[in-house]
Amino acid sequence: MTVELFDDEMFEEEPAPPRRPPREPRRPRSGRRGETAKRVLVALPWIVFAIVITVLGGIVFAAAMIGIGMVALGEFAGIARRYRPLVIPAYVSVAALILAAHFGTAFNVLYVLAAAFPLLFAFAADRRHRDGATVSMGVTLLGVIWIGIPLVHAVFLRDLPNHGAALLIDVLVGTFVADTAAYATGRMFGSHKIAPNLSPNKTVEGLIGGFLIGTMGFWFAGLYQDWLSGIDALLIGAAVAAAAPIGDLFESMLKRDLGTKDTGTLFGPHGGILDRLDAVFFTIVVGYYLAVALVY
Repeated sequence: MTVELFDDEMFEEEPAPPRRPPREPRRPRSGRRGETAKRVLVALPWIVFAIVITVLGGIVFAAAMIGIGMVALGEFAGIARRYRPLVIPAYVSVAALILAAHFGTAFNVLYVLAAAFPLLFAFAADRRHRDGATVSMGVTLLGVIWIGIPLVHAVFLRDLPNHGAALLIDVLVGTFVADTAAYATGRMFGSHKIAPNLSPNKTVEGLIGGFLIGTMGFWFAGLYQDWLSGIDALLIGAAVAAAAPIGDLFESMLKRDLGTKDTGTLFGPHGGILDRLDAVFFTIVVGYYLAVALVY
């Protein structure tokens, strides 16, 4: 009988402990601050520009709106190029709408909008544009309405007697405060998505934060305007803060459908002019009608 002094299992190697997956390098805080600083530096000249043209008003403001409309239409034509939008009639229509708003009334704006249809037809009937003319005219009209009508209301709001400039700045403050607050609160507390198929980063928490802080931003801007009561400021501010995310989601829907991330590079890291004014295109219309109803 033999006795085994050593068990074979004693010589088996123990399995190596599982390796931990390598940690992803954290982005340095200085890099985040640097990116934020770049965004602020890019935005500052445009903030100054907005204040200057609002204070000057008149034909200067109307001309600035035409310039913004031309740039915005150029971006829209770029992201929708596969549908062959009719660029020339779009430019003419938006410029005419803004001039009609400044020199005329809402009826004159309606006349120009009606005249845009035969103008579109004249260009679409050309042999080069005849194929797919229906889609081309439809996309062109979308650009004219989406961009032109809000700029018309910006002129209407600025041209209101006595308080037009202040009300316009209040609407802009409320819009951008709501947008910034929605982004910040969504990043800090957001967990419930609003419309993941349109804009995956927007959350219910961000929506609530943007609405509350945006409303208070408009109200705070109106504290130094004795002609604007606190209740009226809260009502207009709430409407502006509620409309801002709708404008943002509307543009997100278009970009998602057209397969693009940003509409342009005019604002550097901020994207194009449509990326910056998507919320304003909705809030400026709401702000104008509530200002007329409550202040005048």
